[in-house]
Amino acid sequence: MQFFFPRQYRHRRIMLWMMVAELPITIVILTLTGIASHNLYRSLLWQDGADNGFNSAPNEALYAAANYRAYTAPMVWSGFLTNYNLVIGVLSTFLWVVKFPIHCMHLFFPPIAAVVHGSIMVLWIVSARYQAGSDMSDPKHPQPGPPWYISKSCSVAAHKSNIAYCEQAKSLFAVSIILIVYYCVELGFSIHSCFITPEEREEVLEQREEKKIEKEFEEEILKSPSMIPMTPGPMSPGHMIPGFMPQRGMVPRTPGFPPVVATGPVKDGSPVSPHMFTPRTLGFNRLDANNGSASSDLPLRNSPSMPSPHMSAHITTQEIGASAASPMYFPPPPKKPSKN
Repeated sequence: MQFFFPRQYRHRRIMLWMMVAELPITIVILTLTGIASHNLYRSLLWQDGADNGFNSAPNEALYAAANYRAYTAPMVWSGFLTNYNLVIGVLSTFLWVVKFPIHCMHLFFPPIAAVVHGSIMVLWIVSARYQAGSDMSDPKHPQPGPPWYISKSCSVAAHKSNIAYCEQAKSLFAVSIILIVYYCVELGFSIHSCFITPEEREEVLEQREEKKIEKEFEEEILKSPSMIPMTPGPMSPGHMIPGFMPQRGMVPRTPGFPPVVATGPVKDGSPVSPHMFTPRTLGFNRLDANNGSASSDLPLRNSPSMPSPHMSAHITTQEIGASAASPMYFPPPPKKPSKN
């Protein structure tokens, strides 16, 4: 059974625009967690709720220590929650900075996106659970549900200077819920793209088969470099001479390209040589594209002593016949001595 690793999104543009819209939410959550760090308003809201009788008081830790009793601050009022929110706020920003360019380069594959979005979503769910946690440390003032700054209006604050801090804490909880929903939607799109359809499966199998054939062909060439596949070339120019055996040349085949069809149309009973568009001859055709009308920048290109491909191509049948009728020898035969 072959394993298929999904690399494409079903709705890639939707994921891209969702990541673009995620940036302002990430900046807002990073700002709010940064403001709340270092206990800017946590203890103030805790004390404000105690003054109204909504929850326990911060000084209970002193009474517990004086009476030699163990005391643990409620998670909703602990410094751990403040630092935890700041860490995952920075982590969310860092993940966006990394995943957006990777997604643009088609490297943020759906399985990786599902793991990333699922992990960061779980971290924010834990944060929202702690922010809405209860405070049952004081039996006289129990808080079974969320803290007062979430469940009540900020106008009920005992000290009016804490209203702005109440609104910031309420905003932090609201943006956390929005970010959780956002990550959940991105997780859904990522998981949906992880399941390959039969059409995509066939396409992947076809691509794998093509790569396998190409790899086998390259290995065969590397094992026997002298056995380069050849394709039939055009007819030799002597096919017009009576009694001349026509010979067809061989053109080396370039690996990775199909064989070039060398047979062209027939005119007056003789084949016409077509234009060869193989990668080997394409470079020569570009060099001779000007037909000698402009000077080339290659050395010895315009020298009259250097033979040109066009000069060798314009060999007439009469010249070939004359050369076939009077063969030349090298070195020439010795001359007969003249009689005096």
